[in-house]
Amino acid sequence: MQSVMSCFLSVPALCRRWGRVGVLAGGVSLVGMGLAQAADNSGNLTLQLLDRVNALEDQTREMRGQIDQLTNQVQQQNATMNKQIEDMNFAMQHGHGGAGASTVAPPATAAAAAPAAASAKRTPDEVLKAGNDALLKQDYATAQADAQQVLSGPKSPRQVDAQYLLAQSLAGQKQYRQSALAYYDAYNRAPHGQRAPSALLGVAATLVALNDRASACQALDKLSSEFPEPAARIKSAEQVYRKRAKCS
Repeated sequence: MQSVMSCFLSVPALCRRWGRVGVLAGGVSLVGMGLAQAADNSGNLTLQLLDRVNALEDQTREMRGQIDQLTNQVQQQNATMNKQIEDMNFAMQHGHGGAGASTVAPPATAAAAAPAAASAKRTPDEVLKAGNDALLKQDYATAQADAQQVLSGPKSPRQVDAQYLLAQSLAGQKQYRQSALAYYDAYNRAPHGQRAPSALLGVAATLVALNDRASACQALDKLSSEFPEPAARIKSAEQVYRKRAKCS
C-alpha cells in the first residue's frame, strides 16, 4: 500500500520536473529564433550599406568626370589667352597690326541685358559718359557693358574711347589678361591717336600685374620709342612701372 501511494505521490514531482525541462527547451528555442532574426537583420543592413557605398562611388566617378571636363576647359581657355598674349608681344616687336574688333568676348552680365529700347535712345557719347561715370563709381560691369554697346554699334571714332574704357573696366575686375589685350586693341585702333600712349601704358601695367615683366618692359620700350615726349603723367607712370618690372 505504501509503495502504491509513493508512486502516486511521485507523479507530480515528475510532472514538475518535465515541466521545467519544457520551459528550458522553449527558452532555448526562442533564443535561437532571436539569433536567426538578428542574423537576417544584420544581413539586410549589410546589403543596404553595400548599395549605399556603390551609389556613392558612382556619384564620385561622375563628379570626377565633371571636374576633369572643367579642368580641360580652363586649360584650353588659358592656352588661348596665352596665345593672344604671345601674338600681342610679337606684334609689338614687329610693328602693330591693323585695327580690329576687340579680342575679348562680351560676358553675359546683367548690365548688358538692359532693355534694347532704353539703350537705343542713347547716343554713343551718352553711353560713353555713363560708362565713364560707372567706372569712377567702381561699377566695372556697367562700364564694360556700355563700352561693348558702343563697340558693337556703327563704326565711329568714339570706338577708340570705348575700347579704352573696356580695357579699364576689365582691369578694374582684375581680368588682367583680357585687359592687356583690350588695351593693345585700343592702341591698334589709333596708333598715333590721343589714347595711344595711355593704351601702351595700360598694356605694361596689366602685364606687370600678371608678373610678365619681360613683356611689360617691351611695352614700355615701345611707349618710349614711339612717344619720346609724352604727357607728364604718362612719363611719371612709365618710370614707376619700369621699376616694378625691373627693366634694364
